[in-house]
Amino acid sequence: MKKMLEGSRAIALAVKMSRPGVVSAYPITPQTHIVEDLAKFKADGDGSYQYIITESEFAAASVVLGASLGGTRVYTATSSQGLLLMAEVLFNIAGLRRPVVLTCANRAVGAPINIWNDQQDSLTVRDSGWIMLYAEDNQEAIDLHLQAFKIAEKLHLPVMINVDGFVLTHTYENIDLPSQKEVDGFLPKFKLIKDYYLDPKNPRSFGYFSTPGTYMEERQELFDDLRASQKEISLTAAEFGKKFKRPQGDGLVEYIGTGKEEVVLVAMGSVVGTMRVVRSPESGVRRKAEKFGILKIKSFRPFPDEEVAKCLKNAKYIAVVDKAVSLGAEGILAGEVRRAVFGRTKGKVQSFVCGLGGKDITTKVVENIVKEAQGKTSGVRFIYP
Repeated sequence: MKKMLEGSRAIALAVKMSRPGVVSAYPITPQTHIVEDLAKFKADGDGSYQYIITESEFAAASVVLGASLGGTRVYTATSSQGLLLMAEVLFNIAGLRRPVVLTCANRAVGAPINIWNDQQDSLTVRDSGWIMLYAEDNQEAIDLHLQAFKIAEKLHLPVMINVDGFVLTHTYENIDLPSQKEVDGFLPKFKLIKDYYLDPKNPRSFGYFSTPGTYMEERQELFDDLRASQKEISLTAAEFGKKFKRPQGDGLVEYIGTGKEEVVLVAMGSVVGTMRVVRSPESGVRRKAEKFGILKIKSFRPFPDEEVAKCLKNAKYIAVVDKAVSLGAEGILAGEVRRAVFGRTKGKVQSFVCGLGGKDITTKVVENIVKEAQGKTSGVRFIYP
């Protein structure tokens, strides 16, 4: 069913159709419309979940952690400072292997205070142990949410779906919305697995004190399982694509081009859409196409090293376009790409930072990056409209 929907509402509908048992969140711009819609569905009798109002994002994360331990499908959402307020609980959720699904409506982090989009918030908590997936558009956003619950519950790992704040959350797109019957056919009912949940008849402890004798082993187990989750992400993407007739690729990366381009731009999220326009101009938007390839990163954690290296093996100039920066170092995605291709390509990896705090990333910005990537200048470059 095709519907013209705001991104936030489309996500809320996807979450509702996933049949969570508990939803808990605290409103923060630009995430608010998602949980506002979920609260209204519940108030109107159109949601079977329990909606729990909290006094902060820290409390909301704690609620879904506890509810997950109690044995139900759970969901939360946040942005920016709200995500950082959750940070302690995010680590606990991953460490306790809770299949929580969280939407992060990506937004800049203060100071100075800013409510517009970049990806600094989610990438700041990249080491918390979550699977982290990034959507290019609102269709991909709802597709990823439906896949996220399945992946999380199969692997007992939390999944964070990232959507660019305002750019996606507050814009309307023509969405192919599945029916409840179709979602039920793809996403099975929540299933309790012995020893993973609290049970009065089988008492267990979760979050117990860990000594040096066991802590490192448990962290390595989480590390290994998160790396291995690439396989399940790809299998779920393939199953989803077949059932809903929307190809998802391998669920990890997407290469736009022939694979023989000398210049390749690497990016995550909605900026990929702007790059597509520059590479293949649409009627009335641009007159001339630019010759470059695009490597779209869908999965930032686990980071698909092999797939990235394979896609970039022929590139001479690799321009990584970040909407976040590791202050004092370089763009965060750039560091990951540099590590992934080290020793596997002769291409020159370069870090370009743009779009911070909602700064426009226009077609001209993309053109300038393509041009600068082939120049002699090196080092981190901040690109402005």
